[in-house]
Amino acid sequence: MRWEDNRESDNVEDRRDDSGGGGGGGGGMGFGGIHLGLGGIIVVVLGSWLFGINPLTVLGLLSGGGSATAPVVQSAPAHPPPANDRLANFVRTILASTEDVWGEVFAHAGRTYVPPRLVLYRGEIPTACGTGESAMGPFYCAQDRKVYIDLGFYQTLRDRLGSPGDFAQAYVIAHEVGHHVQNLLGTTARVEALRQRENRVQANATSVRVELQADCYAGVWAFHSQAEKHWLDQGDIESALNAASHIGDDALQRQAQGRVMPETFTHGTSAQRVNWFKRGLANGNTADCDTFSAAPL
Repeated sequence: MRWEDNRESDNVEDRRDDSGGGGGGGGGMGFGGIHLGLGGIIVVVLGSWLFGINPLTVLGLLSGGGSATAPVVQSAPAHPPPANDRLANFVRTILASTEDVWGEVFAHAGRTYVPPRLVLYRGEIPTACGTGESAMGPFYCAQDRKVYIDLGFYQTLRDRLGSPGDFAQAYVIAHEVGHHVQNLLGTTARVEALRQRENRVQANATSVRVELQADCYAGVWAFHSQAEKHWLDQGDIESALNAASHIGDDALQRQAQGRVMPETFTHGTSAQRVNWFKRGLANGNTADCDTFSAAPL
């Protein structure tokens, strides 16, 4: 992926030197409004195995919603990453591309795109959705409209999942920005209202549709960014698809317990995640990402 020498976003907060800890919820971890994406699932599952916790239990808790905590005050003023931080430069470049793409997509639809902030942190951080931790992987908080990422996750993506490519890393950000798009379009609010009336199995099925739509929106971004910049090679696409194929619910369940329980799926199967990304990538049309009307997925 030829990402150098492109515009870098100013909407990035570097909080890696903040003390962290505390915040949001007075001691517990609140997950209301947090959407875990491609990266979050990987880190949660690996961390669960490491500490002897059933990863499906952890994922079920994270996907089950909960009460959003009140907005928190950050411990120090935000500042941009240093200019010589190559990985931060990469993140800023990808975020800038999502801003350009979604700005044009929204404008074409007669709407105004308000980009999210992206926060770099280490360990844990207070958010408007509760305390975020590195073990959750990259995530989006709907309450403060921010994407959070501990850049150490990319080592996990490379070393533990066998997905070292730049585009696999970019896909993680694009997926979380996809949740931001859902938030701006009102999808997030409608889904949360729906989930309040659903039982656990129904709510899980709704979560699958939310996550697959974010995958599709990542594909929409990839289509338009490639059309503009021509910065992707075939191998880049394959690296993202490889990562997605490893974190489908069926693949994770099979590895964790040797059997698959579709009624507990919250993010979709490997094939579904790959296919919905490809749908967005095919034509760059958001109308192709209506996972809520699709049958079957």
